[in-house]
Amino acid sequence: MDRFTLNELRCFDAVVSEGSFQAAAAKLHRTHPTVFAAVGNLERELGVRLFDRAGYRIVLTEMGRAFHRRARVFLQELDGLCIYAAQLAMGEESELRVVIGDLCPLPETLGLLRRFFDACPGTQLHLHFEAISGPWERLFDNEADLILHHINKSDQRLEYVDLYTVRLMPVVAPGFLPFPISNAITPEQMRNHVQCIIRDSARHSETRDYFVIEGAHSWTVADQLMKKEIILRGMGWGHMPTFLIAQELREGRLASIAGKHFPGGTAEIVAARRRDIPHGPIANRLWLYIEEEASELKAAAELGQSARSRSGKQRLATVAARKRRRSPQRSRR
Repeated sequence: MDRFTLNELRCFDAVVSEGSFQAAAAKLHRTHPTVFAAVGNLERELGVRLFDRAGYRIVLTEMGRAFHRRARVFLQELDGLCIYAAQLAMGEESELRVVIGDLCPLPETLGLLRRFFDACPGTQLHLHFEAISGPWERLFDNEADLILHHINKSDQRLEYVDLYTVRLMPVVAPGFLPFPISNAITPEQMRNHVQCIIRDSARHSETRDYFVIEGAHSWTVADQLMKKEIILRGMGWGHMPTFLIAQELREGRLASIAGKHFPGGTAEIVAARRRDIPHGPIANRLWLYIEEEASELKAAAELGQSARSRSGKQRLATVAARKRRRSPQRSRR
């Protein structure tokens, strides 16, 4: 770059993305005069006026917009090259940090990780379980190399691999409600009944709530298994992933109240990692492994649910047969 410097390009891009010299200076941890001077130097070296400063707010000129489009592509390629160089310099990691979200079916998810790490005995797995915003927070705080959770797929900071879809259903235990169960139950009817919800495990991020009735009395728990037990015991109601409650629904130990006012929902579980930081060889090998296994993992999760369904039906049939054997024979007349 004979005519301008990388610093000048970065200052110019920051002013465009942030909308002002002051905001750009804050983003780059520079002073306002430094950023202002860098952009001025860039304009002089190019012989092009990049910004129109006549108004209250600076705006790009037509030539400024055209130049920024090319500059942005160059800066993105440069950032990618720097990340690639950092990855080349990294040796095999001695440890990897993986976070499993609260909606993941554990048998299939843990089976996937076990198969990979059995082949990497030199890398220690640090496994964490987090709820709601917890996985995202650990990832963006650089406390996780990979998360298995649902994400905002439009977030350009992330790359992801689709794994499986989890359905969430509002359920109650029989006898919990003082009125008949139907698909027309309203939030007003449920407001006076304890709602059991998962506690967001994020430590400093904004707390998020899903399916929560405003003003309702609620109990919070740390995980889905505790939530399920509370609902089964008639101590509250709530939304549960269907893979955890399929058997209880079939046996009548839980009942769905899904309907017009409580339609339930779905969560698309993915493997996600940051695309703006370097990843070592073991992390990249794990990523490729997940990409290769994704379709089989989805099939295994669906098969696992079907198997649990068949197992539940077999247990019911066995219980019924035992009752028939124990019942006394009726005398014939």
